[in-house]
Amino acid sequence: MSYTFAIGDIHGCLEPLRKLLAMIEASRSAGTIVFLGDYIDRGPDSKGVIDLVRAGPAKPDWHWITLKGNHEDMMAGAYAGRCERNWWIDNGGLETEFSYDGRVPTEDLEWADRLPLMHVDRHRIYVHAGVVPEFPLDKQTPHDLLWLRTHHSADYWGKHLCHGHTASKSNPLTTGNRTNVDSACVFGGKLSCAVFDDDIAGGPLEFMQAE
Repeated sequence: MSYTFAIGDIHGCLEPLRKLLAMIEASRSAGTIVFLGDYIDRGPDSKGVIDLVRAGPAKPDWHWITLKGNHEDMMAGAYAGRCERNWWIDNGGLETEFSYDGRVPTEDLEWADRLPLMHVDRHRIYVHAGVVPEFPLDKQTPHDLLWLRTHHSADYWGKHLCHGHTASKSNPLTTGNRTNVDSACVFGGKLSCAVFDDDIAGGPLEFMQAE
């Protein structure tokens, strides 16, 4: 029996992340943790979050999968000139640069820019923002995977969709065949995780939260 733990938007909230990871590791002896993106911006310690996530699991028999969020895309795009720097700064980038005492180093920018946009296993799809069910899974655009606001449920090709991005203190919440785990940690909510049994289709077994 194996388990996957999907963690919602962190946004520089390092201490809740540490607490949540400790809770996860105390609950099972092994498993997969999928980070759904948005490690940075708005919160107090984006650098600390990236350092922790980049370091990987401290215990054996754990596997971490780190997906890209729209804020990582904004940051990398701002430094590369693909998007307006002020757009990123106004959306929390200033706090990220403060956490680095200046510019974000090249190695962290390259790491963020190379992150995958989706993780798919036997029963579930994990993305930052959402998918467009009218198009095949392999035809989804990066913009939709990173920016879509998902409010309804669909069939999702026979799988359960797990995402973040659309923040609400009422999350984590399962709606039909979809679970949103962005519980607005950086806006005074909690950091949330959905726990899935890899051998059983459908929604989460439980939720975990830290603040």
